[in-house]
Amino acid sequence: MLDINRIRNNREEVEKALLKKNFKIDFTELLDFDAQRRSKIFEVEQMKAKRNTVSGEIPKLKKQGTDVTDLLNEMKKISLSIAELEKEITSIEAQIKDIMDYIPNTPADDVVAGDATQNQPVRYHGRKPEFDFTIKDHVALCEALGIIDYKRGAKLSGSGHWMYRGDGALLEWALLNYFITEHIKDGYEFILPPHILNYECGYTAGQFPKFGDDVFKLTENDQFLLPTAETALINLHRNEVLREEELPKKYFAYTPCYRKEAGSYRAEERGMIRGHQFNKVEMFQYTVPEKSEEALMELVAKAEALMNGLGLHFRLSKLAAADCSFAMGKTYDVEVWIPSMGIYKEVSSASNAYDFQAIRGGMRFKRTATGKNEYLHTLNASGLATSRVFPAIIEQNQHKDGSVTVPEVLRKWVGKDKLTV
Repeated sequence: MLDINRIRNNREEVEKALLKKNFKIDFTELLDFDAQRRSKIFEVEQMKAKRNTVSGEIPKLKKQGTDVTDLLNEMKKISLSIAELEKEITSIEAQIKDIMDYIPNTPADDVVAGDATQNQPVRYHGRKPEFDFTIKDHVALCEALGIIDYKRGAKLSGSGHWMYRGDGALLEWALLNYFITEHIKDGYEFILPPHILNYECGYTAGQFPKFGDDVFKLTENDQFLLPTAETALINLHRNEVLREEELPKKYFAYTPCYRKEAGSYRAEERGMIRGHQFNKVEMFQYTVPEKSEEALMELVAKAEALMNGLGLHFRLSKLAAADCSFAMGKTYDVEVWIPSMGIYKEVSSASNAYDFQAIRGGMRFKRTATGKNEYLHTLNASGLATSRVFPAIIEQNQHKDGSVTVPEVLRKWVGKDKLTV
């Protein structure tokens, strides 16, 4: 959530920044509500001050034998007026929240305006694989190798699901073990969170209320299946005040991710490229504002290092404002090359939410020098999602005979150098 003080003091600047995300808004109504709220709060404070003063005088007047009936009646009227004004304030605050909940984060100054067509490749890693034979896509290769069972995945759950088996299950588990091992080496704390979360988790993350239909909801208690571990990790310190010396907090979590992925699937997105359930390791940081850009580049570097360790060809792109998600102010995507598709597909998004999620979740830290509470900055990055790394390994490392070379870093878990038909 944006800080309403920022909107009040820098209205034109915020409106202009939101236009970079193709989000147009006139803050007139919001600021009218804000003015009404502040005016009524001032009235309440004045009335309470008068009530406190008079209430303190009444016992003295009684001792002096003065009739205080009129004063008592006046205090009752003031109390009733305060209660009525507080109801009005609560109603106005609900109207303000209804507007604020749907306003996205503003992009950072160095993020360009526009949609995905304006994304900027930053650098490329590894050499794009070249083949002297007609390549196969990962679906055909995985079926021939017997490592992914799409038919039984659909049989068990429906379209958009698959089943790992044999060497495929070993390769998937190897990827997760590789990611987890590297994050532990880097000093991140390993978290295994619940997969069933409450509404407050989705709200703090910025997914609710606007994107509530994108998740699998449970029928009771306003709960849902987590779409990403970020939704859990952002809530670890919800409504808490941390000490500055505790920061940064660095976490990572492994979970399956459950997503509706509403809309039609493009033909090239068959197989594992887009599905309703996939495995992902997520990195997360809580930090002080002045260190959040440094933290973002650390997360980017970690995601790139994982990909380089796998020996895959990929690139890093900086997203344009409208391609950044609702809650994020800046995002870098790590995108792997999928030979059969001839395009790069995202395997990690490293993002800085700045104070947007912290405001929604009431997350602050106490500044040592001033003793004052300030909002934290929160950052996340996939480290990594397997559902596109797996196909990239299969396709980039394929051979004419249908075999696939296993990346060296994964061999101790897979138990072989090559997957063969």
